[in-house]
Amino acid sequence: PTPFTRKLPRAPMAQAGATLQNYNNDLVRCIEELREKREDLNRSVAQDEEEKAKIQNDLRILTERLARINDNLARKVASRNEYDKTIQETEAAYAKIMESSQTLLHVLKRESVNLTKKRQASS
Repeated sequence: PTPFTRKLPRAPMAQAGATLQNYNNDLVRCIEELREKREDLNRSVAQDEEEKAKIQNDLRILTERLARINDNLARKVASRNEYDKTIQETEAAYAKIMESSQTLLHVLKRESVNLTKKRQASS
């Protein structure tokens, strides 16, 4: 050996190689763990997106149903209001008929009494 070259002992070099291999193994394991966590998260995201799509579809269906119900309800309420108006008008007319009937009955009784008095007076 020359004075400028020095022989390094083999044990420390082998130990450094083993340490480097351990680091490499740890690094590969960590990367695999990260990939597994990413895949778990990816599955969870896919499930959430599927649930979101289902809810959006349900919401669209319910919104359409609500619009139809609101239209039907508006027509039915308008029809009910027409019934109410017709009933009120009919009841008012009936009340006038009853009042007229009562007046007619009163007049008829009075005339009957008058006719009876005239007949008795003429007899």
